[in-house]
Amino acid sequence: MNFDPNLTRRLAGRADLLDPAEMGRADALSPTLGAPGPTLMAHAGRAVARAIQARFRPCRTLVLAGPGNNGGDGYVVARLLAQHGWPVAVAALAPPRDGADAAGAGRQWRGPLAQFTPEAAARADLVIDAVFGAGLARKVDGVVAETLRAARLVVAVDVPSGVDGATGAIRGYAPQAALTVTFFRLKPGHLLLPGREQCGALVLADIGLPDAVLDQVRPRCFANLPELWTLPSLRDDGHKYSRGHVTVMGGAEMTGAARLAAEASRRAGAGLVTIAATERGDVYRSGPPGLLVSEAPLDTLLADARRLVWVCGPGLGQQAARDALPRLLRAGRRVVADADALTAFAGAPDALRGAAVLTPHSGEFSRVFGAAGVDRVAAVRAAAARTGAVVLLKGPDTIIAAPDGRVAINASAPPWLATAGAGDVLSGLIAGLLAQGMPDWEAACAGAFLHGHAALRAGPAMVVEDLLPALAEVLANPDFGGQCTPNRRPE
Repeated sequence: MNFDPNLTRRLAGRADLLDPAEMGRADALSPTLGAPGPTLMAHAGRAVARAIQARFRPCRTLVLAGPGNNGGDGYVVARLLAQHGWPVAVAALAPPRDGADAAGAGRQWRGPLAQFTPEAAARADLVIDAVFGAGLARKVDGVVAETLRAARLVVAVDVPSGVDGATGAIRGYAPQAALTVTFFRLKPGHLLLPGREQCGALVLADIGLPDAVLDQVRPRCFANLPELWTLPSLRDDGHKYSRGHVTVMGGAEMTGAARLAAEASRRAGAGLVTIAATERGDVYRSGPPGLLVSEAPLDTLLADARRLVWVCGPGLGQQAARDALPRLLRAGRRVVADADALTAFAGAPDALRGAAVLTPHSGEFSRVFGAAGVDRVAAVRAAAARTGAVVLLKGPDTIIAAPDGRVAINASAPPWLATAGAGDVLSGLIAGLLAQGMPDWEAACAGAFLHGHAALRAGPAMVVEDLLPALAEVLANPDFGGQCTPNRRPE
């Protein structure tokens, strides 16, 4: 398990994610802002050396250096470790390019050189992977893959070679790093699977690149942190209707799904929550006394304009969802569509236009939009643009895209959140936040973040019923260790 429960806390104030092209632009802008390339390379190498020294004792170390800036960072690491008494050698895949910052770093290395071979890697106790950075443009194979595969213990500079910094995909082969040290801001590939698993422990180091470059690069992808959104606050003059009314469509068979969604809406702070029971109202009335149940016809319920937010899909049944969802959308309601409301419109994504938030898992996404493919961020963005809805692709690396192109990648969810009913809780949680006036994307992002933190609070033996009281505990302390201080809000 590679889940890091403290990662979101360590990223506070640094939510921006830069893909390799954006990071390249940031590097190119840095000299104009007083941070020349050689200085940044020196700081990057020092950050890696310090991270290594903090975790490992001196041992036989081999630096695998590529011809670009990633290799240049590696030469700096080698020199600094050698100065502290480490037995270090450098194996260069190719010489640094003439005139590049890496060439200057390479000239300062006067220690042993080794062959770039699997045998050299196998003899080392520690291999530092400084071959390729996040902007890798080809598969890692041949001697590079064989050499990395021979390493017993790997520390990666920026990303493990072979991990696509934009998508997290593995291009050819990528080593399993024990530690990855990256700089300034994370890349999407650090948070997206399978790349996240290859990174091991992740260190984000400040190397002196000015934050002002973000004003010119203007990234549109973010780690899902509380600085992206603000939770609703209670008003002294508030009342139950000012806190919003959520209505959950309840099916006749899988009644637990609607009940979980409804209870999550209540915990999230909605003033009233009703289950609209198409059948089996008696079953729903056996739930908590504060949960309202109505068997009135849908048109009757829609006549009440205060019923603005609806959850449609969990446990509803495909035919009932096929009938209800278009009517909700025609009535202009803010709908969280999940489960059966998605499967009912397989291959017909335009039928979902007008929903507020769609919350598919990977199978439902494929049924509606087609397979997400390698670049899931791009696929979710495209789905949001097509439907005009926020699309939240559920998973261990949940991706939340707005129709305007903003994307957040969630890193708060522990592995034990993968349990039946957790998605129903998420849809109800998001609806409860929408009912209190949060914008669609912000509500989806906050819901995913809180959902993960509640699971973390519940612990590894969690079953879905444990999520609800844990959610109440999390919401009772919504500062998350100071993470909710607004920083540079995405536009």
